Amino acid sequence: MNRRAALQSLAGNSLLLPGMLCELLGEDARGAGTAAPALTDPLAPQRPHFVPKAKRVIYLHMSGGVSHVDSWDYKPRLVADHNQPYQVPRKMLEAFAENNRSPVKFYKKPVWDFKPRGQSGLWISELFPKTAECADDLCLIRSMYNDHADHAQATLGIHTGSVNFTRPSMGSWVSYGLGTQNANLPSFMVIAPVLPYSGAQVWASDFLPGCHQGTHVVPGPNPVPNIQRRLPDAELQAMELGLSAALNRRHLLARGNDPQLAARIRAFETAFGMQAAAPEAFDLSKESDATHRLYGLERGSTKGFAWQCLMARRLAERGVRFIELIDTGASGNWDSHGDVGGDHGRLARNVDGPIAALLKDLKGRGMLSDTLVVWGTEFGRTPFNTAKDAKGREHHAQAFTCWMAGGGVKGGISYGETDEYGNAVAVNGVHVHDFHATLLHLLGLDHTRLTYRHAGRDFRLTDVQGNVVQDILA
Repeated sequence: MNRRAALQSLAGNSLLLPGMLCELLGEDARGAGTAAPALTDPLAPQRPHFVPKAKRVIYLHMSGGVSHVDSWDYKPRLVADHNQPYQVPRKMLEAFAENNRSPVKFYKKPVWDFKPRGQSGLWISELFPKTAECADDLCLIRSMYNDHADHAQATLGIHTGSVNFTRPSMGSWVSYGLGTQNANLPSFMVIAPVLPYSGAQVWASDFLPGCHQGTHVVPGPNPVPNIQRRLPDAELQAMELGLSAALNRRHLLARGNDPQLAARIRAFETAFGMQAAAPEAFDLSKESDATHRLYGLERGSTKGFAWQCLMARRLAERGVRFIELIDTGASGNWDSHGDVGGDHGRLARNVDGPIAALLKDLKGRGMLSDTLVVWGTEFGRTPFNTAKDAKGREHHAQAFTCWMAGGGVKGGISYGETDEYGNAVAVNGVHVHDFHATLLHLLGLDHTRLTYRHAGRDFRLTDVQGNVVQDILA
């Protein structure tokens, strides 16, 4: 008897072995003298706490710290007082290198000109001219602040809510709270050419079940490794995996339906589903020439932020719940200590057009209304520097800008204010916890109720803080 005949005999010619699975579970139940416990799928769609505004999130992370005063936060006083001295508070000096902690700095005007955009009149600089065309869809949050001015800690803060401890990422929390809309694709996917600050912890599930961890996709000809079927015969592979699944689940029941074990089993099932769904999702050959032109993507190319943005739209269409795109830059990131004009200018040219294309494409397909697009960075950059006419800017966690679009937020508005130099939050500060609470709220999740029991207490994305920013909700 060959392998096919043996498996068919065991499976009763059922591809996914439901009959054998039920028989095995029933045998376990009879042996225990009780009904078999229900097997729960940790990625099954979950009911939100209330009616959501958004079904999914596309998060655009600019790694390295984008200068808010050169992009989204217009400060005429900074222009007027260019090269004037500024006495830096002692605490703020900690963000500077040890050899650069002189308390006297000098204000530095924006490199790019600002002007009002769209019918809303939002002031946005020439650094992002294409995205500025979508000003009436943007909600600029100009009063963000983080808890740390170091890249690694601040990156963890904006992703996990904690700058000190390893915690699940916001994408993992969303997956845990809502499950997946497509069982054949991961609920949380991250497209990044290289690892960002803090590495894979940025998309880790930590103490949440492992199935909620982000799946890392690397732009290129083989974005998801080992996605091709091991066996050319899909029917035979399905029977083999079905037998394995039946035994795995029997093993699971014998161990009290352990959630970590269940997540591991679910990961194998998702991997099998991805062999069918992922090749089609990553195949851009059927996208029109007009779509390629919109994104600025050369046909056949599998690299660059344009490819990342087009893939985000395709994954969103196919039910992926949380999609993160990380821009680490082809030749560095946004950490522009030496030359904001050169570094920011080069990096913005790579992302500006694709981001605008993503917004326009989603809107044209009727998807922007239930897709929350979020643009973020770990912190801003100082409105001053050590010397007059210095070209760079330093880390600045006290104030920066992020924005949201679609998915239940008001468009064409700004929320919060910094002082006249963009140096500190002046009105309606939005901490990272508030940012996360608002994101979850738009997905129909109450951040105070989305908890997970670990190490003897309940944890949540927003720790013990966070308030929904009600004024930006549509």
